[in-house]
Amino acid sequence: MLSEIALYGAVETGLIYGLVAFGIYISFRVLNFPDLTVDGSFPLGAAVAAILIIDGVNPWLATSAAIMAGMVAGAVTALLNVKLKILNLLASILTMIALYSVNLRIMGRPNIALLSEETVLTPWEELALPYYQIPVLLFSLITIVALVLLWRFMKSETGLAMRATGANPRMARAQGIATGAMIVLGVAISNGLVGLAGALFAQSQGAADVTMGVGVIVVGLASLIGGEAVITPTSVLKALLACVVGAIIYRLAIAFALNANFMGIQAQDLNLITAVLVTLAIVLPGVRNSVRARLTRNNA
Repeated sequence: MLSEIALYGAVETGLIYGLVAFGIYISFRVLNFPDLTVDGSFPLGAAVAAILIIDGVNPWLATSAAIMAGMVAGAVTALLNVKLKILNLLASILTMIALYSVNLRIMGRPNIALLSEETVLTPWEELALPYYQIPVLLFSLITIVALVLLWRFMKSETGLAMRATGANPRMARAQGIATGAMIVLGVAISNGLVGLAGALFAQSQGAADVTMGVGVIVVGLASLIGGEAVITPTSVLKALLACVVGAIIYRLAIAFALNANFMGIQAQDLNLITAVLVTLAIVLPGVRNSVRARLTRNNA
């Protein structure tokens, strides 16, 4: 069984990766744009927030700057695709590789410690709550705000134009939608959310590291696909809820696996566990639909 601290820790990390899943939902599901920039924009957000906090900038302003930095990274990827006609996947890989050097430049060293610095969590420490519950409370509020804003945006005229761009670009252009601008805006918002997640993760963990983005795309996809296996995304709201639920389930599954001594799983097996969970999340909906169709035929 998980201890209370481990349980809250898993939910805390799940909420952060829920923001990553939001971003991946926009790029992969809404725009049909395979974007690997997130592996670079996650540590970019952490690096920008950390260096500004070290320099005495208000943590919320530093976090806002991290969002803007992530949006710029996403816009670069989209512009490489839209303006230079580079394949979207290759454009994101190029940006991701470039961001490794950019992040090193920003931090000036491979990692920055934040343990003695004021972060967005510092004012909340005055609450009469155990220390491990405070991040869950704050990140829950941030995730809810992000979810509501995204939901409202997707229902707006611009959001509908973006969804039309991903669903049928040719038809969208025929309706007068600037599909290139929608792609740039969507990928920018996607990576802005990932930059926010990186900034919160660094402040939560007390450090920013240039390698902390490795595998973030896989974790985000696992959260997205796993959530959709639990909550059928028949609407934008359900799709966004699925992102959060999937991220929390994913982190809880990881925590249970690492704490299940009888299974012999160790920390170095994390990527293997992730691969298995993503595979199951992809396969299970198809199996469920096949069983449901078979039952329907038998009942008929």
